[in-house]
This record gives sequence, C-alpha cells and structure tokens, in this order.
Amino acid sequence: MVPPRASRRGLYWLVLALALALALGLAGLILWQRYEAFKTQPLSPPPTAGETFLFDIPTGMSLRALARELTALGVLDHPWFFLALAHLSGQAARIKAGEYAIAPGTTPVALLNKLVRNQVHQRAITLIEGWTAAQLLAALARDDRLVHKLEGVTPETLMAALGRPGQSPEGRFFPDTYRFIKGTSDLDLLKRAALAMDQVLAEEWRDRAPGLPLRDPEQALILASIIEKETGLASERPAIAGVFIRRLQLGMRLQTDPTVIFGLGAAFDGDLRRADLLRDTPYNTYTRAGLPPTPIALPGRAALRAALHPAPGDSLYFVAKGDGGHWFSATLDEHNQAVRRYQLGGRAQPPQSGTQLQPQIQTQPTVQSGLRPQPQPTSGIVSPYSSSSSTAAESPIGPSGSTLLAPGPLPAGTGPQSTPSLSTSSPLEAFDP
Repeated sequence: MVPPRASRRGLYWLVLALALALALGLAGLILWQRYEAFKTQPLSPPPTAGETFLFDIPTGMSLRALARELTALGVLDHPWFFLALAHLSGQAARIKAGEYAIAPGTTPVALLNKLVRNQVHQRAITLIEGWTAAQLLAALARDDRLVHKLEGVTPETLMAALGRPGQSPEGRFFPDTYRFIKGTSDLDLLKRAALAMDQVLAEEWRDRAPGLPLRDPEQALILASIIEKETGLASERPAIAGVFIRRLQLGMRLQTDPTVIFGLGAAFDGDLRRADLLRDTPYNTYTRAGLPPTPIALPGRAALRAALHPAPGDSLYFVAKGDGGHWFSATLDEHNQAVRRYQLGGRAQPPQSGTQLQPQIQTQPTVQSGLRPQPQPTSGIVSPYSSSSSTAAESPIGPSGSTLLAPGPLPAGTGPQSTPSLSTSSPLEAFDP
C-alpha cells in the first residue's frame, strides 16, 4: 500500500509534467503559428531603400551570416525563422551568390526562391538610335553601375579589345535596351551590342530587295546610318532610302548634311555654313561621290530595313517641311519650289549686298542600271541642323546670308577628287567660293 504522502508527491509531479507539456505544446503551437505567418508576411525593407531594396550575397557567405545581415538591415525580424524556412524546405545549401532586389510585397518564401533560382537583380541601359560612337562611350562612362574598363581608350584599342582590329567603332553596336547584372563591364556590354548588330545586319541583308547598288552588308550599314540621322519619322525612312538608292544608281552625289557634320567633328558649332559644305573631308557627300567610308551613327533595325527595302518612286530630292516631315520631289525645279514654300515662306529670298542667284546647272551624271539620267542635285537634301529659320537647310548659304537655289561649278582644276564608290563620279560640282 502506497503511503498517502508518496501518493500526493507523485500526483504533484504528474500534474507538473502535464502542465509543462501543455505549456510547451502551447508555446510550440504559438511559435509554429508565428512561423507560418512569417512565411507569407511581406518583408520590410529599410525606409531609406526606396521602392526596391538591394543587397549582396558574396561568394562563400553562410546562411546563418546572411540571416543575421538581413536582420541587421531590418529586412527580417528574427533570423531563426528564415534559417528554419531554408532548412525545412531543403534549400539551405542551394542559395546562390549575387545581387538581389527585395521589392515591396516580397515574402520570405518568395525571397528564398529567388536566392535559390539565382534571380539576381537586372539593371538596364538603353543605347539610342543615332548615337555616334563618342556619344555611346560617354553614356557608358557616366553609368556608375558598370565596371569601367574603357577609360582613355582610342577607337583602335577599343575595337582590338572587342576582337575587331582595324574596324571603325561607328555604327557597330545595335541600339537597344540591354539588361546586365552587377559586375558587368562596359566592355562586356559593347561585346553584346556588337554581336547583336552582326546578327541583325546579317538577317536584314539576307532579306534585302534585289538590284540594290550596295556591294555588301558594310555599305548597307553605312547607308542605314545616314537614313537614321536624316529623319525621326519611321514612315519616311523607306522614302528617304529610295532617294539615296536612286542617287547612287545614277551616279549622283548624296549631298546629305549629316555626313558633312560628322566629318567636321568638333569643328561643327551647330550652324552648317556654305563654307562647311565646301570643306572637303572623307565624309563630305557634297564634294565626294558615293557613300562615306564608315557609318556615321548607330542605325536601328528600321533604318537597316529601309536601306535594304527602299520605297519605289522617282524622287531625287527632299526638303524639311518644318513639322518633322519632308517634301519629296523628282526634279530640280520641283525641289526649288518646295524650298521656297517650306523654307523661304513662299518666296525666293532676295539677294543681299549685290549677290546674284546662280543659274541652275544641269549636268548629266553617268547612268547605271539603265535608268534615265537626271540633273545633278544642287543642294543638301535635308538638314535639321541650321539654326537660321530664314535659310533653307537644303540650300547653300551665300555671301551676306543670301540663298543660292543652285550651285555654280568650281573653276577647272580645283576641288577635291572623288573617292572610289558604288557609283561612277559625275562631273564635280560645288558652290562658288
């Protein structure tokens, strides 16, 4: 028979054990409920982080250290729940190093899945159609998210670093939006852009229209860069391409202002003057026949497609209308009328300081592809660059600001020689000095 005192002592410990088990069970239940709530409760990035909080996981960082860091940053309330989540899900050893973003509303489960799947933060940079190589490099240099390896490089060393020695950097990089991760260098980005241009150019060249006066994809790239600089209207690109293609077929100089401006380089001050049109450079399409030696800007796919699928027609001239669009003309007379209408307020600009308008010079270029000869164009086809609203950008600026609707020939034996080109050279014409 058990003594009463012993019986009471045993009952005491039983009740105590039951109470402790109940307390532990209740605490465990509360803890489990808190853990379950933690998994689906949005994280709280620091208030100073803005909309998206970025953090790094360096190579070799332990899960415990990561949980502590996220807690210290205010992302987690307690590191233990995140540790439990990683271990219980079997993903503790699968977390990848890298830079990650926590957007508003991100839950611990979503964050862990992102770390395991290596969904690192993607940055973005956009290369703009019409940029020169210098503008492109300047934009990359300003972006502090990139690792800079190109400081102080020359065009020659740049292209050598890209595995393209001897090639010009102009027009070689496809304008697009590129995503990149932390640690990407400017050189890495340019390699991607160069490969993208190779691919797009090859695709467009394979699908080109028949009978074009373009020898190879390189010449298509050059022409596309000029088209890119001539208009910002997508609907006009094929028509402008048609003008240039017909000029090449007829042996007519392109006479396009963007190439002249590119050739002037730093000497161009925003005003394209008569003297600039007379200044010979390899890129002056007023003084030299055919295409310039390299592209002058980054052409987009639309410009490439226009160059290789020009609009049919007979127009050989175009003039800016002042509304962003252009008027296209087939003859010199029509073009001069359009210049008067859209650039001179409906009337010819009167001569100043005794300067006389020059007579129209009607030269016959060498004919190619069986096309009918047309008059050699007498003015830059279009230009948005002149700051003077009273002077047609397509017409040369004469002395004292007078407008010459047609150029006069250079004296015999003067003027630059035409470089080899797609077309044969027509008789050299320029404006009276």
